[in-house]
Amino acid sequence: MARLFDAYIVADWTAAEGKKLGDNSVWIGVAKRDVRFRLYGETHNVATRAEGEALLKSILADHRKRGDRVLVGVDFSLGYPVGTAARLGLKDTPAWSAIWKFVAANIVDKADNTNNRYQIAAKMNRLMTDAAWPMWGAPAKQAQRWLTTTKPPVGSGADIPEYRATELAIRGGKLQPKSNWQMHGAGAVGGQTLVGIPMVRRLLESLGASAAVWPFGTGWRALDTADVEPLSVLVAEVWPSMWPTTLQPGEFKDQAQVRTTAEALALMDERGDLSKAFGPKKGTDEALIAQVQDEEGWILGV
Repeated sequence: MARLFDAYIVADWTAAEGKKLGDNSVWIGVAKRDVRFRLYGETHNVATRAEGEALLKSILADHRKRGDRVLVGVDFSLGYPVGTAARLGLKDTPAWSAIWKFVAANIVDKADNTNNRYQIAAKMNRLMTDAAWPMWGAPAKQAQRWLTTTKPPVGSGADIPEYRATELAIRGGKLQPKSNWQMHGAGAVGGQTLVGIPMVRRLLESLGASAAVWPFGTGWRALDTADVEPLSVLVAEVWPSMWPTTLQPGEFKDQAQVRTTAEALALMDERGDLSKAFGPKKGTDEALIAQVQDEEGWILGV
């Protein structure tokens, strides 16, 4: 089976404020093939999300000149638990697009990395439940009526799912992904999601019809070469912790994760396993398929 992609990029994002290099900063890993079709990797580290976005666009532009198809994996959620759009009072469909539009319209993420993610988390709580739920977690100076420093008892909005279906599928094993609602603390992904979604939205808008996001723009189904041939870029959600990582001498943990995740996706494509990874397992309920491709999204490889 022919490979779906020519190159594989993994972006490890951050919600941190202030410029920073090294661990807990923006890392971009690239796996691609040389003139002899041998796979090799490279990693890049930048101090701000704005620099990361510019670098990502530059790398994609270089590949586009060569006519390459590129899979871009981002390490934050591209959707929220089912019912979030309705809770926010968003009427547009599909739900994932309405949420993306809402987040992009509200998040302010400046070139120096300062951003208003905690204020937007509080606003989302106010709109969904008028209480400090479901989003939680903030530094003491950012805490307020609608956002607490620690996880509050379930109150108003107790029917809101804590996890998406994809995280529930993982939690049955050794790995324990965090909820999108957690904004602060070790491993929290809530902040990255709020600042990451607008970046992906801008990227797709800049690329137009040559780019798509999985599974929202493709459907939650196995993809073949005919599906990806019209594209130069396909964006998908990944979770680097899923893939075995061995640090090379001098590597940062985040650096090793983007490198090994990009390599793992390339090897899956080489074996012909990547195509079916874009679809659900056989016998998946139609209601779940609709839930995933209309609002929640899915982690590639789960």
